[in-house]
Amino acid sequence: MSVALTIDGPIAHLALNRPEKLNALGPAFWDDFAGFVGQIDADPAVRVAVLSGNGRAFTAGLDLMEMMPRLPRPGAGGPDGAKQAALHRMIERMQGTITSVERCRVPVIAAVHGWCVGGGVDLITACDIRLAAADAVFSVRETRLAMVADIGTLQRLPAIVGPGIARELIYTGRDFDAAYAERIGLVNRVLPDQAALLEAAFALAREIAANPPLAVQGCKRVLGEATRSEVDRGLAYVAAWNTGHLMSQDLATAATAYVTKKTPEFSGR
Repeated sequence: MSVALTIDGPIAHLALNRPEKLNALGPAFWDDFAGFVGQIDADPAVRVAVLSGNGRAFTAGLDLMEMMPRLPRPGAGGPDGAKQAALHRMIERMQGTITSVERCRVPVIAAVHGWCVGGGVDLITACDIRLAAADAVFSVRETRLAMVADIGTLQRLPAIVGPGIARELIYTGRDFDAAYAERIGLVNRVLPDQAALLEAAFALAREIAANPPLAVQGCKRVLGEATRSEVDRGLAYVAAWNTGHLMSQDLATAATAYVTKKTPEFSGR
């Protein structure tokens, strides 16, 4: 199971559960995750959720090798509208998976340790609160892989860290550590290790859960409403953009470099 869900009274715990693959986000995650969030939403006893990763990392991001077969391949017969439409539907479905966290009825606290790259940043920026262990490493990795991040980072990160910092991190795709993430406001606190991180995340969850649930949920809904239409508009735009631009020669170059561990040279084609 790519995700494990446990519920203990008012607190739900969602754990990414592919430790042997550093919790890389493969087909099973995209097929199942929103359903687990739906279970939390449907349980009136749940007041807060904690999202973490089992094993050595929060997530290494999109599992490129497992997801590539789902991408349409350019055909020898010229443009294929059905393939483009299928790509557009896939992007929208993946966006919906991440957005399910943002639109969840209860606050979601991300507890990040180890790698949190690419799709991991999409996921945590949809959470209400982010905590990190000292070993956490973040990156908007899509840019370095010849992709425009299309499932939420571009829409949500600027509101969290500010537009200038967000653009620098997005355009460079560089790795940055937990101390820097705290300095720019991506995470609220840095804890010494994974054990301390989870202890702090669940302590915060209990503190929130002790408050009147309708008031907490109302605050989340009102805060989210301020940016809902802007986020939705941005997601729709990037889905359309990537439907037309995702399949490039540079993407093939990046995929080859990823497999061969060589430095890619991009042509802008």
